[in-house]
Amino acid sequence: QVQLVESGGGLVQPGGSLRLSCAASGFAFSRYYMTWHRQAPGKERELVAGITGGGSTNYLDSVKGRFTISRDNAKNTLYLQMNNLKPEDTAIYLCSYSYFWGQGTQVTVSS
Repeated sequence: QVQLVESGGGLVQPGGSLRLSCAASGFAFSRYYMTWHRQAPGKERELVAGITGGGSTNYLDSVKGRFTISRDNAKNTLYLQMNNLKPEDTAIYLCSYSYFWGQGTQVTVSS
């Protein structure tokens, strides 16, 4: 069955960095468009970044230049490198493929 397991979240000060990982299994990972979404308390879930199997990417405007999505198809793993983090980036970050979702990892940006 499809499994998506995120890791790498935590508490970081403004301006800091984190790298999220999503270990995928149960499907042909390299073929599919993968995404990172986030959901903050009281807000709707939003698409943060996506990457095709061939490596083409797209980003939410507010994270362009700060976040980088990547994938290692040999390891069936999706990544999100987040730099210059801001308090407004605080949310649960979720990995997604098709209609499948991981459990999410909490990112908190606070001094």
